[in-house]
Amino acid sequence: MAASFHFEHSIPFSPENAAETLRAIPALPGVLALHGPRISGQPEAEPYLTRAADLRRRITRILAPPDSQSKRLNLRERVARIDFTITGSEFESTLALYRASAAIFGLAEARRRLRLHTPFFLRFTAENAYPRVYSTNRLSRRALAHTYGPFPSRAAADRYCDAVLDLFKLRRCTEDLAPYPEHPGCVYQEMNKCLAPCNQACTPAGASAYAAEAAAVESFFATHGESLLTQLTAQREQASASLDFERAAQLHAQFLRIKSAAALADPLVQPIPNLRAVIVQKAAQHASLLSSQPALLLSSRSAAEGSASPEPSSEAEPAASIFLVASGCITGPARLSTLGVRAVKDQASVGSSLYAQPLMLQAVLLEEPPTQNAVILSGDVTPSVASKSKDPDAVGVTDSARSVLPPIPAAASSATLNPEDRAAHLLGDLAARAMPHPKSAPDLATLSDHLSLLRRWYYRPEKQRVGEVFFPKEDATDKPSWPIRRILNAAARTSLGDPKPTSEAPCQPQQSPVEADG
Repeated sequence: MAASFHFEHSIPFSPENAAETLRAIPALPGVLALHGPRISGQPEAEPYLTRAADLRRRITRILAPPDSQSKRLNLRERVARIDFTITGSEFESTLALYRASAAIFGLAEARRRLRLHTPFFLRFTAENAYPRVYSTNRLSRRALAHTYGPFPSRAAADRYCDAVLDLFKLRRCTEDLAPYPEHPGCVYQEMNKCLAPCNQACTPAGASAYAAEAAAVESFFATHGESLLTQLTAQREQASASLDFERAAQLHAQFLRIKSAAALADPLVQPIPNLRAVIVQKAAQHASLLSSQPALLLSSRSAAEGSASPEPSSEAEPAASIFLVASGCITGPARLSTLGVRAVKDQASVGSSLYAQPLMLQAVLLEEPPTQNAVILSGDVTPSVASKSKDPDAVGVTDSARSVLPPIPAAASSATLNPEDRAAHLLGDLAARAMPHPKSAPDLATLSDHLSLLRRWYYRPEKQRVGEVFFPKEDATDKPSWPIRRILNAAARTSLGDPKPTSEAPCQPQQSPVEADG
């Protein structure tokens, strides 16, 4: 089923008014679609859909007067309408292009155009009587809870799988086992790297031993090795306290081996239903040029839906785009205002100094607002009163027209001006949008596409990956606990840029009373 998508702006085009129309298009990154004229009695032709780092330059290149000696694509005489959506980052442009392609051409064509392929995962066959682990790029709804990934490639998934299996004695054969005592076994049984359920599981002791080993492997995958590392740490400390240093040395070597195996999986590798992350990107700028020529604006998303268009917020107000990854699917963007947050350097570069903590200031109203409802400004969480709301759902939020999902509804109660509460409310609204019903789940094709887009962005080299990603705290189980301060710090750095180093003031030597008198 194709997803719904609405472009932010739509402008009519004709060769006679080409210069005036092109001036109204902002020189900002975004996604565009060029539509031909409608002919009665004939199906509508497919539009020209693409993304661009500069919308005005790309559209001008395509709709400029043709050059007789140039082989460049020119659609000046075939375009009747220009649709475009402004984006703030390459990640947002790619996601908007996928959603627009799925809405216009269908999911299969969108997948082909963006060259999306299902990433590789590790699947733990918990439904089998004798579980095993193998790498695959096929998703199964009944096995999502025991599918771990995504990995950057099949080689990376195989390396992690082999490293984990070397720590345990799980079977590596692919046959559907029917154990019997005369089974010849395999070479892994000879090397004592497998518990050999093919012939040992015929006894109750052998079956229970293999079940315990399979549970240990599943716990290792779910905790990134912390379940085994915690156990080894306690044994190592006990051996050291008992002055058994040889045993402690062996346990320490085993600890390092498990640590190196667990390091082969990035924090993104999680069971698919538990895959949660927050991605911070640069927010889209306002199309100030369109406001100067409103007659050219044919329609927008709010006009198409019959709702009142929200007043744009001030461009001077810093903001960042927030995306939420919930159960492998990407939701957003939502505009998070960083008003009251000062950008500071990352804590990893400055150590544990107090200067690494983001400075947050709570706004104080100079006068009482006329209403108690929250004010909605371009999708920002812009509260209208200074009192804190005890209702966790009391949020005044709408998403900008750039989003392809329904906008965040505004609640009737008031919201807080505290930056931390503002970010927490925004993440809560994104989570509600991602899973409107507890039992709802996306189809596997959409899930595969979102995981492919996430893998393509996350596994880029660190210098080429624009934006920051945050995962829930380790103590989070059912309800994720997000590092709100770190997210706000990243949003401030994204919107304002890294802070410039301040010059140190020269120290003036103090003069003694004798020198001052002399």
